[in-house]
Amino acid sequence: MLSSRTVNASPSKHPAHEEGKSAASSADRAPVPIARLEIHETVARILDPFPRGKLLDVPAGEGALSARLSTAGFQVGACDLYPEMFRVPGIEVRGGDLSGILPYQDAEFQYITCLEGLEHIENPHQAIREFARLLAPGGQLLISVPNILNIEERVKWLLNGYTSHFKPISEEHLRMRREQWGEKEEVVLHINPIAYTELRYILEKYGFELAGAYRDKPKPNIWLYWPLVAAIRFFAWLTPERKRRERWTTELASDAVLLGGNTLILHAVKRT
Repeated sequence: MLSSRTVNASPSKHPAHEEGKSAASSADRAPVPIARLEIHETVARILDPFPRGKLLDVPAGEGALSARLSTAGFQVGACDLYPEMFRVPGIEVRGGDLSGILPYQDAEFQYITCLEGLEHIENPHQAIREFARLLAPGGQLLISVPNILNIEERVKWLLNGYTSHFKPISEEHLRMRREQWGEKEEVVLHINPIAYTELRYILEKYGFELAGAYRDKPKPNIWLYWPLVAAIRFFAWLTPERKRRERWTTELASDAVLLGGNTLILHAVKRT
């Protein structure tokens, strides 16, 4: 159903929706990173040591990441539910739905990047199945989702009943989004909170092995939560080793997850 990336700032502040811009000036501007710039930087750093090869960026948004990775030497193909948003000359973009079948051949890519896409769709299982189909054995997959398990978001869930990135989608909220984005409301609607535990399960179910977990950047106010962090890690340490392995206790108390920023980035490899 949906496959567009979340916006770093308010949708009304995105250049595509600024009032007073002429058509010519809008057409001439460079693609804006729709995901946070720190996510792009982390993904580029992870991929940098690997040999260059064919890479699919989906959802591609305006193409800021596609352009960056193409400049780094990867042979980039772009795909998005709204390919008309893409604005990078020289890179092929195709229309595709992360909840369906993407328009590419089996084992066509060595790399796939999917930043801030899975939280917008109804069925992340289908997206991961497609990534497994499209990647050659040993292929690398980089995925980012909002981190709903960092300590700040756990506290917000306790106090509010929802996290920062998954607020209630009321009729009023929907009306505001539709006024800003029209038929492209999916670009900003987060409908599917995906935690580390669920995403890792889906990846392993469809033939991937987790290679690493990363955060976009540390939160500046994380020191406020140190007493809670210490308590969580203490109880994790008390958990029997078998249960720690079975329940990913150590991973859930890691810096990338528990002390993570707004975004969790997972690097997975398709098993050979």
